[in-house]
Amino acid sequence: MSTITSLDQLDLTKRYTYADYIRWKFEERVELLKGWIWPMAAPNAVHQEISVKLSVLLWPSVDKKACKLYTAPFDVRLPLPPNKANSDKIDTVVQPDLCVICDLSKMEKQGCVGAPDLVIEILSPGNSKREMRDKYTLYEVAGVLEYWIVDPIRRNVLVYVLNNGKFINTYPPLTDEDVLQSSIFPDLSVDLAKVFPEETEELQ
Repeated sequence: MSTITSLDQLDLTKRYTYADYIRWKFEERVELLKGWIWPMAAPNAVHQEISVKLSVLLWPSVDKKACKLYTAPFDVRLPLPPNKANSDKIDTVVQPDLCVICDLSKMEKQGCVGAPDLVIEILSPGNSKREMRDKYTLYEVAGVLEYWIVDPIRRNVLVYVLNNGKFINTYPPLTDEDVLQSSIFPDLSVDLAKVFPEETEELQ
């Protein structure tokens, strides 16, 4: 099979697998959600600033547990169901804005195979409601233990924790006046006032 060097060479009405994905050598970032290609917009200034701040705030607790913290672009393959890890069958490859992985047996040179413990997605104008709904379901089914959705416009964070295979919303939306306490990292508390830039609207 030939190497794909342009997104234009792909049929966006067709479903693909990770075996296809690894042959793509174009500059555009894409994710695979159950086989469907989702092009990713370049993150804006606010998105980048929030990502950096969260990385700094998370790192001490993550490092203490000997876990790994990664920021996008970083491939996470989600076998669905979770025990089906054949690359020819995996049709979901995501690039979370941030993720924490404590089970290092999931790590490979190409990224992570299986659900991270913590996934953080930062919303941007390029995120569609359908995309975020689909990702929520995929993270839930794959077994992500904790999922944060950061909304720079509303300046809040939704926190979901896996309970008996289903995400539950542990708090009302947390704002920049709140402290986020992780459920899976007891010593991880994030003062959200330190996360959101002061000039959010002007930088959107």
